Amino acid sequence: MTGEITLSGLVLPVGGIREKALARGGTASRNSSCPHANEADLAELPPEVKDGMKFIPVHTLEEVLKVALPREGPPS
Repeated sequence: MTGEITLSGLVLPVGGIREKALARGGTASRNSSCPHANEADLAELPPEVKDGMKFIPVHTLEEVLKVALPREGPPS
């Protein structure tokens, strides 16, 4: 998703959450970060848009990176 961060790493609210969620519907990844301030917008999404997707509200860039680049264990 698109968004803005401050120089101190805080995630700012964005507009167009519905449109962004609709546009990403066909991607392979099912986890998506969303500014915590936009959490109310997620509640307004139709069930067919939210189906199979997990939106993770974030406050900081560090949280965004944990969603976008999850740590996995060493290869076996």
